[in-house]
Amino acid sequence: MNAWFSEAHRLHTGLKEFSYGQWLDGFELPVRAEAVRERFLALQLGPVQAPPDRGLAPLARVHAADYLDFLQQAWPRWTALGRRHPALPMIWRADAQLPHQLPRHIDGQLGFYSQDAECSLVEGTWAAVYGSAQCALAAAADLLAGQRCSFAICRPPGHHATARAMGGFCYLNNVAIAAQSLRDHGLQRVAVVDVDYHHGNGTQSIFWSRGDVFFASLHADPHDDYPFFSGHASETGIGEGLGRNLNLPLPPGTDGAQYLAALDRALQAVAAFGPQALLVSLGVDTFERDPISAFKLRSDDYPQIGRRLAALGLPTAYVFEGGYATEEVGANTVGVLQGHLAAG
Repeated sequence: MNAWFSEAHRLHTGLKEFSYGQWLDGFELPVRAEAVRERFLALQLGPVQAPPDRGLAPLARVHAADYLDFLQQAWPRWTALGRRHPALPMIWRADAQLPHQLPRHIDGQLGFYSQDAECSLVEGTWAAVYGSAQCALAAAADLLAGQRCSFAICRPPGHHATARAMGGFCYLNNVAIAAQSLRDHGLQRVAVVDVDYHHGNGTQSIFWSRGDVFFASLHADPHDDYPFFSGHASETGIGEGLGRNLNLPLPPGTDGAQYLAALDRALQAVAAFGPQALLVSLGVDTFERDPISAFKLRSDDYPQIGRRLAALGLPTAYVFEGGYATEEVGANTVGVLQGHLAAG
């Protein structure tokens, strides 16, 4: 199994977020990706490589051009005002249904292109998010080349990013970019399974009306946790996408047995869709000691997740998302991969 890793992720550091009513140092730290990389290498599962640069075009197949331009220009425009601390959105549109013009001022644009106050930008943010997306594209390319399994150690994560907004530590939707790349290179049907604790609202939004990408997500009930405004079981898609979106919200305290039972339901639906490839948004913030989770999965549950995903018999690319228990994030993430390889 190849693993793809961008050194540029280290430039996205010194982050701040406004969460739980207070200013916090970011949970989404460089040590997360480093721990995963170290564990992967320690177990000798395969090489860890820097991704080729496939340019902006694959990113623009998913994200709006003006949003990509904003991400590239936000830090220079922020510092042009004499600011050196992380740029953080604090002003939002009151009614997203009303027409709004893009503000000229960077403070207004930060709010225009964001969902929450959990995505700060620093000097190296664009390089990091660009490199993260290139990792996902490299994993997708592995599947197109005939490999059965690949792993993108993406940081920052991506599944909360919509086509035109950042949120939940996510700036570019890595798994959606990978799925679109598979479609653009000839695959007719692709499935995305999101096993992160939080609903992949950005991925759902991007494929909401499409029939060629099936999206299934297991996550905290949005009545109880982020992102609050999406992830309900009643959300099944519209138009050609009707029935191509499956949400399985789970209650606080969900343990491994309950989680695996829900995963079996999701994978039955994926199999019925008949995809040619599988992409997995691999978050391990479902762990019992994760600082921002209310689930109770244990480390020995994660290989079971990988075994079940492997049982679909599909070319599979794993795309790293959440997981904030930094001492265990490497073992838990790579545990999923170990389970997959053992079943293969």
